[in-house]
Amino acid sequence: MKGKLVYSTKTGDMRRQPRRPTPRQKVLPPNQQTIKLMRDRKKRGGKVVTVASGFTLRSEDLTDLAKSLKTLCGAGGTTKTDENGQVIEIQGDHRDKVGEKLTSLGFKVKFAGG
Repeated sequence: MKGKLVYSTKTGDMRRQPRRPTPRQKVLPPNQQTIKLMRDRKKRGGKVVTVASGFTLRSEDLTDLAKSLKTLCGAGGTTKTDENGQVIEIQGDHRDKVGEKLTSLGFKVKFAGG
């Protein structure tokens, strides 16, 4: 076994630990979710990004929603999970389009920031 590289972590060899099931996330219907919609340019080299945060959806549903919003805006974007919950980022200033689309899907939308 000499020369074979094995990776481990602080908790030990991850290959030998039993797999834990992922915790189920509570999913709310759209009419019970309030989405915070803002324009941001911090830590992005001055580029403007539309950020929609506060989603509580399954990861597949969040990905599908992000795809439809990116198609609507004709822009790129991504999904993230952070301390504010699930977040969709769309490149460019598209707050009005994204707000209208989310409202038509049943979400409550609050515009934040300048």
